[in-house]
Amino acid sequence: MEISCSNLIFHELIGLNVNITDSSNKSYVGMEGRVVDETQNTLIIDTENGEKMVPKKNSTFVFQIKNNSAEKYVQVNGNLLLSQPENRIKNIMKIRMR
Repeated sequence: MEISCSNLIFHELIGLNVNITDSSNKSYVGMEGRVVDETQNTLIIDTENGEKMVPKKNSTFVFQIKNNSAEKYVQVNGNLLLSQPENRIKNIMKIRMR
């Protein structure tokens, strides 16, 4: 299934460009780079200043995706991403089976 604005939170985030637009820790706001890893509670982002571990909780992310060869930007509340990546991906399969 192609990644889209409506199903982004169920997809693999590694490899996507991201910008942090809000966070309870203001030092993360404005950080941008490519997602290189993910845990249940964090995104690891490769920035100009090296890899940074950013908590998902209380952060807002804007992901850049390509859909039908067009670039789109999707804002996601990090609290929606709080789970193990493989469980989020499994959830989309459950939804599709219904």
